[in-house]
Amino acid sequence: MANLLLLEDDKTFSTIINGFLTKHGHQLVLCPNIESAIQAFRESISSKNYFDALLLDYHLPDGNAMDFIKAVRAELERRPEAQFPPSIMMTSFNDIRTAVHALRSGILDYITKPVHHEELLQTLKEALSRNQGTQQQPAAKAKKAPNIPEFFQGKGEAAEKLYKYVDLVGPTELSVIIQGESGSGKEHIARTIHNLSPRRNSPFVAIDCGALSNELATSEFFGYKKGAFTGAIQDKIGQFEMANGGTLFLDEIGNLSYEIQIKLLRVIQERVLVPVGGLQPVKIDVRIIAATNYDLLNGAQSGEFREDLYHRLNEFKIYVPPLRERTEDLNSFIRYFIEKTNYELDKNITNFSPELMSMLYKYDWPGNLRELGNVIKRLILLTPEGSTASVEALPEDMRYSIVKTAPQKANPANLKKLQEEHEKEMITNVLHQVRFNKSKAAKILQIDRKTLYYKLEKYQIS
Repeated sequence: MANLLLLEDDKTFSTIINGFLTKHGHQLVLCPNIESAIQAFRESISSKNYFDALLLDYHLPDGNAMDFIKAVRAELERRPEAQFPPSIMMTSFNDIRTAVHALRSGILDYITKPVHHEELLQTLKEALSRNQGTQQQPAAKAKKAPNIPEFFQGKGEAAEKLYKYVDLVGPTELSVIIQGESGSGKEHIARTIHNLSPRRNSPFVAIDCGALSNELATSEFFGYKKGAFTGAIQDKIGQFEMANGGTLFLDEIGNLSYEIQIKLLRVIQERVLVPVGGLQPVKIDVRIIAATNYDLLNGAQSGEFREDLYHRLNEFKIYVPPLRERTEDLNSFIRYFIEKTNYELDKNITNFSPELMSMLYKYDWPGNLRELGNVIKRLILLTPEGSTASVEALPEDMRYSIVKTAPQKANPANLKKLQEEHEKEMITNVLHQVRFNKSKAAKILQIDRKTLYYKLEKYQIS
């Protein structure tokens, strides 16, 4: 039996999940908002009745799942005897980009709503198994597991070019910018660069800049001294010091405020920092690898990102192509995830129907490799042993998305309609890339804000 915290504001959904998991022997504490969840977490630590896992809805009345994760980490800083429990986020299909982003901030995995009970049970089982450090696998599988790599690199032209650059820059001390969409494998590239470097035996520290406020960023980067501010009850070492001698990976660096960019530049240049509330400077020696899904060069030219910081970081740039630009490797990635998932779920589903394969090729994979892996996991989980995986096991919204974006046969009668649909799709994609920053979107689309607002209203994009 596992002790679980369910953070969900939908009472009906919460009741259904509670009933289902209780029948499978689990005990749940139900929390409708972040405030009550934080209180429940504190009580679990005080009573030493620790939660084995957290089930989190993303959108909540008083914030989102990431706000709760930050609060939990703050609690754990004061309670070193407790550990951060594995967390599963439940989110709508349309929030996959958000889910991918959340994975870099401590979320172990995510599942899409509407939640399939068996999928939830299997994902929870994997989370609990990882937390306990026990995976009771058959002896035959223990022999097979090492043959499945942790990450499949691909063998196509795009992969060959990508890893050629990685092999070249890895052994150097150059700062690197890795540019690519969420879920495309930027952190894997950063870790590979670190493992090829002379710093491989020193720490690799990753920090998600997109999850940091101004106040939190300063203390996370540089640390603080006891009494520096309310709540600073003990000294805290910042990420720069934790990475000393090794590599500091700054994920989504484009989300940092201008003020933090200035502080970051100074520390990188001088290789010296002063913790918040401290007086003595601390020397640091780190290699910086930054990642972003935003074009920092355009940001530097428009004044939204400091140009001097950009050039300081951009000693070498690597572009990680999205999955939709790696069609030559898509089949290999699918087969890799099938093998990996069959091993993890103790199943043997190897046949995918031709119609299903066609759908997988037509989809544009906004969540890239992470999304592909989760879809394959769902397909294998929902397919009975000895059967062929079919389109019916795909998420309903995904099927609708593929059908909706399927190309139409062009003719004079619908040419204007096709042009408008293409324009709408292009605007929507750009808005997602810049996280709905309309000023940035207008610049990329090379139109003024007034025209953009007109088209948003025309195409009912919100």
